[in-house]
Amino acid sequence: MLGSLARHARAAGSDQRGVAAAEFGILVPLLSLMVVSVTDIGLALYRKMQVENAAQAGAQYAIARGFDASGISNAVASATNATNITASPPPVQFCGCPTSAGVSAATCGTVCTGGAQAGTYTTVSARATYYTIIDYQVVAATYTYTAQSTARLQ
Repeated sequence: MLGSLARHARAAGSDQRGVAAAEFGILVPLLSLMVVSVTDIGLALYRKMQVENAAQAGAQYAIARGFDASGISNAVASATNATNITASPPPVQFCGCPTSAGVSAATCGTVCTGGAQAGTYTTVSARATYYTIIDYQVVAATYTYTAQSTARLQ
């Protein structure tokens, strides 16, 4: 009986059948988590690009049709197929002078340092929240993306 048991133990030690299935069973959860994580990162980056495009669409609307806060907000909301992108904070119109660092606020009609008159600008903001597919416990479960676009109207 002891000899038979030893013989079976030696045979089982050298038997390779089913090893690939056991390894696959161990690795499937890890591979699945990797696929979901990469998909989640891709979807988050896509949402960020949608927010940036929505802010630009609002600025383009203002350039083409003039400043209309509700029209710009609608252009932001309808710029992509995402349903939760909003123009937040609302678009603003202001007078300013272009500088190397952006647009500095100025009184309408004044002369800027470059010699040109202060122009009318609008700043359009877009915001959306992305919720991760699963809760990873080590990173946040939600991300809020914001984008801003400033354009000269006159």
